[in-house]
Amino acid sequence: MKVGIFVPIANNGWILSTSSPQYKPTWEFNRDVVQLAEKHGMDFALAMVKLRGWGGATEFWDYAHESFTLMAGLAVSTERIKLYASIPVLAMQPAIVARMTSTIESMAPGRFGVNIVSGWAEGEYSQMGIWPGEEWFGKRYDFSSEYVTVLRDLLERGRSDFKGEFFTMDDCVLQPQPSTPIEIVGAGQSDRGMQFCAEHCDFNFVLGNGVNNPGAHAANASGLQEKAAQTGRDVNTYVTTMVIAAETDEEAWARYEDYAAHADLEAIAKMTNQGNVDARAGSDSTARHMAAPEGSWRLNMACVVGSYENVARTLDEMAEVPGTGGLMFVFDDWFRGIEEWGTRVQPLMKSRVEEVAALA
Repeated sequence: MKVGIFVPIANNGWILSTSSPQYKPTWEFNRDVVQLAEKHGMDFALAMVKLRGWGGATEFWDYAHESFTLMAGLAVSTERIKLYASIPVLAMQPAIVARMTSTIESMAPGRFGVNIVSGWAEGEYSQMGIWPGEEWFGKRYDFSSEYVTVLRDLLERGRSDFKGEFFTMDDCVLQPQPSTPIEIVGAGQSDRGMQFCAEHCDFNFVLGNGVNNPGAHAANASGLQEKAAQTGRDVNTYVTTMVIAAETDEEAWARYEDYAAHADLEAIAKMTNQGNVDARAGSDSTARHMAAPEGSWRLNMACVVGSYENVARTLDEMAEVPGTGGLMFVFDDWFRGIEEWGTRVQPLMKSRVEEVAALA
């Protein structure tokens, strides 16, 4: 099973709480986090794109670096780990992204891929005057499908003459092309989002749900497998997972409950309001999922809490769910979390036996 990290490219990571570790994104911070993940044998690092935060007492995600620029730096600062940058498709033309991708891949051959972000947070784009309006919610995956078609044309053939509803390429060229295939990934949670991933992506990230509930993503994984079977493509699910581990269950749960008790309610309210803008979105959409009241302080992503032994066992159970290709970790304290995962949790995981042996 592949494991990686969701790079903390924006301030305070993925916890909307005044008692969790507070930090701003810096080059040194992200470099050191990814290098530590590589040291402990993690397979990949993915950086999101965030163009406007939600404020509140924690100024949540008000500070964020740019994904491709960061990954270019990490490409020459790492040796083995695979890197994924995120594309805000509304803000970056595919021909430019193809050239950026080819450039970064030349710095780290075989170690670079891209993540498609169709965009649901209106405020990120309206501030730049490029929000298409409410009709975007019904078109964003159609737009993204054309986007990926153009992108693959350029990356794989060096040329695109694609003509569609949203893009018109006129002998658009890319040289040099990447020396190795570029993986394109997505994060579709809705039925339409998963269909997009089944048709166009190499794997799909989901948030999962619940605490210590290893089978919570089973429906997503199964749904994606069904859609992928119809396309004849091999597309697996990767689960974004918050890990809060400690020597004992009691210690880990004390941290979890403290974060919940000090939730940044103002930032959560802004996130919830933005997530409800799309009146047609179902409860399975990314925006609605993140803002659901029961665990909004942790974006309602899958969370594993407990002793090192219990965390290892739960992660192994998550890996056994059919259609699961990997886990992407989020930690409350990044350096402590990665170090303890690498030295205390990973050696206990049956799904990581080969990786542990390779590190010995």
